[in-house]
Order: sequence, then structure tokens, then C-alpha cells
Amino acid sequence: MKTLEYLKGCLIGGAVGDALGAPIEFMSLDQIRSSFGNEGLTDYSEAYGRIGSITDDTQMTLFTAEGLILSKIRQEYQGDIGVIAAVYHALLRWLYTQQAGRQEQLINAYGTCSIIDGVLTGHKELFSLRAPGNSCLSALQSGQLGTMDNPVNDSKGCGGVMRMAPVGLMFDDAQKAFRIGCECAALTHGHPTGYLASGTFAAILSRLISGESLTAAIGDSISILKCNTNHEETLKSIETACESADKATCGPDIIKEIGEGWIAEEALGIGIYCSLVAGDDFKKGILLAVNHSGDSDSTGSITGNILGALHGIGVIPENWIVNLELKDLIEETAVDLFDQIK
Repeated sequence: MKTLEYLKGCLIGGAVGDALGAPIEFMSLDQIRSSFGNEGLTDYSEAYGRIGSITDDTQMTLFTAEGLILSKIRQEYQGDIGVIAAVYHALLRWLYTQQAGRQEQLINAYGTCSIIDGVLTGHKELFSLRAPGNSCLSALQSGQLGTMDNPVNDSKGCGGVMRMAPVGLMFDDAQKAFRIGCECAALTHGHPTGYLASGTFAAILSRLISGESLTAAIGDSISILKCNTNHEETLKSIETACESADKATCGPDIIKEIGEGWIAEEALGIGIYCSLVAGDDFKKGILLAVNHSGDSDSTGSITGNILGALHGIGVIPENWIVNLELKDLIEETAVDLFDQIK
């Protein structure tokens, strides 16, 4: 089991990638280069009124972590059901921060404790719209707890996979991380690829935190993925990412072959590709992950999660950490996760 520095690296790394991608999330590569030069974006740029702003990706990652932490503290485990219920209520608290006009309705529907409990709703900075995904919003607004057997929709957007890092950190059993990751993603994303890609991402991080190499972690997670029906899209994206990483050249043109990252398997594939190409060069991997015509913050976040879990917080440029929004809260969340798994 790796130390706290690797859990911090995973969550801080993901948030850094998210913040770097935030200002260019909806820009084409040509627009990025026109604004920042031929190399593209190379440092934080202003988004949401400040430098180093996080987006909904990090917001939802934090709330997912809070749900896992509270489920363990309260010992609410009833098999997987207790964990999933705790994460669901945590995501409802995230919805509470996004939907000021619905707060009374949420409290009436789910109970004051379920909505208000936890520490994250005490941070006013989280009460901010950072381009939240429509699938996440509509699924949580529906009042239906989505499951793989009873899906709340048919979405395979990346809104499940981009928030799944805490599941991989919490469970050192990769098969359990995969299963819990799938269930947590299915709360908002009912398409099999939407939750299978999320479970695979959780499994990869679980193996990395256990000390495996990235290549071995990917291989182990593929073995778990293949045991599930409807795995073909996720598997193809991962295999394309791994094959692309072996090419002599790297860059946005190679990323384009994997996709743009708006959907789950593409976001995961791009994150894997950029992490493999980066080696131990965090900056190289993250800048590759955000400079393309796609969902820059989500692919940056996933890449940052992987590289941070693999190499620890020490590989992240200090200026990116210092200027990161809510960095102290993100580190505190990593500490709280670590305390539950020691």
C-alpha cells in the first residue's frame, strides 16, 4: 500500500488537470493555439473569475469521496448497498450546491440529515456552477436512484468516470473497486459503457495505489472488465490508447484517434494514453491531456489522477499546487480517505 503522498497526488493531480483544462474545455485545438500559441496552453489561465479554478469534475470527486468516508465512519455497510446509498446522498448534496431554488424540495424529499450532513456544504466556494453535466443533473433531479439493473437513463457521458478516483483509492481489492465504481457511476449514467469505463478506472487506481506499475494495473483491470457483458466499447478504447502510446510520435492527432473525451470510454482512453506517454513527467502528460479539441478538463483530470496515484504529489509542479482553488480542502479530503483505509 502506498503512502498518503500518493493519495494526495491522485486527488490534487486530478484537480490540477481539471483546472488546466477548465478555460479551454469548449475550445477546438485551433482556437487553443490561436489564443495561447502553437504549443497550446502551458499554464493556468483564468476561468470562472480566477486562476486555477476547478470545475464540476473536482466538485463531484470531492462529494464522492465524502460519501465513501461517511459510509465508513458510520459503519453503514450493508454489503455494497450502504456504500452506494452514502455516495448517492453525497451527490444529492452536490446537487444542493448547484440548485439553490430546489434546496427546500431536496430537504423535504430526502431528509435534512441526508442533504446537510457532511463538511463540504459548509464551503461556500462549492456553491458555484462550473458547467455541470446534464446527465448528472437530470439523473439526480429525477429522485430515482439509478442502478445497472434499473438505469436512470441511457447516458454514457464522462460524468461518471471523471469523479471515480476516490473509489479506486478507498478499495485495495481491484475487483471490489471495479464493482463499486460501476454502481456509483450507474447512479447517474445508465449506459453499460458509462459505468463499465468508470469501474475500470477505479480498478486501475486501486492497483496503482497497491504499488503496481501502470501497465500491470491496466492489464489487471482489463481482465476484470472482460468478465462483464457489453465491455467491448471500453475495451476497444483502452486497447487503442495502449497501442497509440507505443507510436514514435505523440500529440493531439493521436488523441483524435481515441476520441474527444465527451463520452466515458474516450475520456478513459485519453487519460490512459497521456499517462503512458508521460512516464514520470507529470507536466508533459497533463498538457498533452488538455490540449486537444475535446473535453479538456475531464481528460486532464483523469490523467492527473493516474499520474498522481502512480508517482505521488512530488511530481506535480509546485506553482500548480499553490494556485489551485480549494487545494487545502482537496488535501484534507485525501487525508480523510487515507484515515479510513489505514
